[in-house]
Amino acid sequence: MRSACRWSRRRPDREDCALDLLFFGYFAGVIGLTAILVVALKNPIYSALSLLIMFFHVAGLYVTLRAEFLAAVQIIVYAGAILVLYLFVVMLLNLKRDDRYHTQWRVAAFVCLPLSVELLVLGMSGRVLARPEQSAVPTGEAISAAPAAADNTLAIGETLFSTYLYPFEIASVILLVAMIGAIVLAKRDIGGSEA
Repeated sequence: MRSACRWSRRRPDREDCALDLLFFGYFAGVIGLTAILVVALKNPIYSALSLLIMFFHVAGLYVTLRAEFLAAVQIIVYAGAILVLYLFVVMLLNLKRDDRYHTQWRVAAFVCLPLSVELLVLGMSGRVLARPEQSAVPTGEAISAAPAAADNTLAIGETLFSTYLYPFEIASVILLVAMIGAIVLAKRDIGGSEA
């Protein structure tokens, strides 16, 4: 967010940067809270609803980063398809409340404490390293010489099908194998119940 304020074509206003940081703080806070609720809630339906809220706020975060295509994909693929798949599995399995994982809060707190300290240290070091110096802010000719922002959909497509072509293909083959395995297991269960 800070770099978007600093490198804008017009002179950045403190109010614009403060508003950007306010939106970023809101989205990041809600994402963190709902991510915790996804694993902390005992009812799987409430966990899925928390996941839905998190997906929409991640899409909002993408919009603030000027990645509208990723925001649309986030809503269509994750909030639409993946969450419906989760809810379908929950309804299909008829899951009730599961208490066996919620008795391990001491272990979770023990693991969470070092991670929180690490997050705090990284946040503080990032703040020190990202402190802009007066000479680093472009003015006049440097702003006009900055390249125009490319279409993010084009940039994602070019990167995905050039640099990351093989990992993309490997991921699609792995998903295909998983889908075929799920179909075979489901047909075996259906065939076994009929006999």
